Amino acid sequence: MKPGPLRSVDVPHPGGPAEPRRCAPLPTRLGITDPGPDEPLAVVVAGPAGAGRRELLAGLLGLEPGMLTVPAGSYLLVNHGRVPTRAAYVPGYRQPHSYGADPLAAGPALARPPRRVELSLPDPLLRHFAVLDTPDTGSLGVAGGRALLDAVGRAGALLFVISADQAFSSAELNLLAELARTRVEVFFAVTPGVAGWAGPVDGPTVTEGAGASVPSIGRPGVSVPRPAGRRVDPVEVSLAAHRAALLSAVPGLADARWYAVRQVDHAALRRALVGWAADEGLRRASVRPPEPPGAHGRVPVVSGLDPGDVADRLDRQARSCAQRIRQHLALELANIHLRVVQEIVFGVGCAGLPQLLDREMEALSLLATAQCDEAARAILDDTAARVFGAPLAEGVRHRITHAVRWGLADHPAGRELDRVLLVTSTAGVAGLTGGGAFDALSGFPGAQRDEVLPPVGVALSGGCWQHWRTPGNHDPNGARSWAQRALREVELELSREVSRRFEVIRLSLGTVLTDAVDHGILLA
Repeated sequence: MKPGPLRSVDVPHPGGPAEPRRCAPLPTRLGITDPGPDEPLAVVVAGPAGAGRRELLAGLLGLEPGMLTVPAGSYLLVNHGRVPTRAAYVPGYRQPHSYGADPLAAGPALARPPRRVELSLPDPLLRHFAVLDTPDTGSLGVAGGRALLDAVGRAGALLFVISADQAFSSAELNLLAELARTRVEVFFAVTPGVAGWAGPVDGPTVTEGAGASVPSIGRPGVSVPRPAGRRVDPVEVSLAAHRAALLSAVPGLADARWYAVRQVDHAALRRALVGWAADEGLRRASVRPPEPPGAHGRVPVVSGLDPGDVADRLDRQARSCAQRIRQHLALELANIHLRVVQEIVFGVGCAGLPQLLDREMEALSLLATAQCDEAARAILDDTAARVFGAPLAEGVRHRITHAVRWGLADHPAGRELDRVLLVTSTAGVAGLTGGGAFDALSGFPGAQRDEVLPPVGVALSGGCWQHWRTPGNHDPNGARSWAQRALREVELELSREVSRRFEVIRLSLGTVLTDAVDHGILLA
């Protein structure tokens, strides 16, 4: 007898139980998210090394450039404060390390570089927006670029600084192309190069890969055509050359504003940034009403609902989402392992391994947090809409979310979710609890979270940095083996963490909805 076609694994057996509820679509890579109405306004400053970002910011803020010096790879967040202060936020510590605001003051002796340094100043410009200076774009890599996109999306604006004798690299063009598809405001500032506003004497500047070249200004032996009776301004030529090079690769940024930054005149750029902050602040304030619908009032339950069906559906969804996230994170860690091995052998080597892996863990933490938040929101919305018979209003969702968060403290596993994972020098993973521990992991802290779950945080410990930066530990084979074991331990810990999180959600949300079914109305 000829066998019939095999049934797909996704098709339930006829007459069998209904197919379990699948998890909602989850983000597979870290990208740009729309800023919430409570997110602080900020301008993210980025650009290649040697572009004069520090001098530009010092001119904008009226500071000495030395005040803006931070360890390599760290973010610098400049915000408003009545008293000048400076503090370093280091993963593995619950409290920031403070040191004097004097530019000549020595910083604290740290086992590893901080994720960010916060500088508070009484500058009137900082009342409108904060300033986030980022590491050089050439040193970010894949993970650093993703973390930068996340910060720019939440901040709202990017100021890209490039000098007259530099060109856009392929990685920078890819980053700008991502931003061109969003509502992020992009500003470009061109600073004088080593030779001033004239281009390099060897002709056009050419970048590797798909980078955009910037034509030279004033090549020897070549006369630059100029209109009759008008002198050629090298500043205008430099701006036009950079803009043409950018638009040839990223035409979506045709409306971006360009500024030539001179050492003594930052007024035009300052006015543009303040104008953006005023418009963006008004837009964000009008997104969410002061009192969301459903914040008060009676919310009835659908009649004839069986609490057992609600609990069973919630259990299937929680298990499905936990499994999906574990699979996504396992694939991402496998990709991280490939990038780390490639950099150990052909790139930064053993001495650069801690910085590389720490950036990868930062991007992985942001991705895991985004996936857990999306899955938790989908579970809450779907299950609660089934109980109350309609999609949830914003105020009702907030009431249920707060009730679920209160319920987390009643479960022993829920009290362990507020924990940072630290990779140690022995390729193990240690835990550090406390809200301050999470704050030290953020390169750009945002508004207070209004999600069900706390964020996911992974970083490298100070001992790990010290181990691989010791000259005697320059062993590529040992570094590859160590990285493999460390990433395996991170995968196991994150897998247990995800399972624990969705088990706690199942219990806490189940309690809130079961009480609502028993009483006929939402009690939260």
